Amino acid sequence: ALEAAQTGMGEERPREVDVTALIESLCADLADLGGDVTFVESPALNASCRPNEVRKAVRNLIENGVRYGARTRVAVTGGNQALAISVDDDGPGLKADEIARAFEPFTRLGATPGKASGYGLGLTLARTVARNHGGDVVLANRDSGGLRATLTLQQTRKPERAIA
Repeated sequence: ALEAAQTGMGEERPREVDVTALIESLCADLADLGGDVTFVESPALNASCRPNEVRKAVRNLIENGVRYGARTRVAVTGGNQALAISVDDDGPGLKADEIARAFEPFTRLGATPGKASGYGLGLTLARTVARNHGGDVVLANRDSGGLRATLTLQQTRKPERAIA
């Protein structure tokens, strides 16, 4: 598990993907499973990526938001050849030292004693996947409260959509 989290690499080949559609679908799936997840209307943005890996990485960020912040809002934005997938939650946020070590393997911040909440590899995996795609994951407390987790990827051309 640690090796997978540290390499983030699977057998999947990169391909051109409408990342916005991928993330919107993920949010719908998690909402159907009972998570308080809202997808914010976002422009269609493409990236050359391994979509299953990106989906797993973003799922980890959203599940953390639901677990520690109860409610999440997810948006995809783009510009200057990069796109950002932002996951905002309504939790208490993190202290500066917690943000600094949140990506260390087996780190479980905010875990309730006696209540299983994972292995502490989700953020490690998410960051590794993002970095393998030329991006990163950063955490920041929001001024209005809660935490924002942002995963960035290298953006490719805008998808061509048929106009009806």
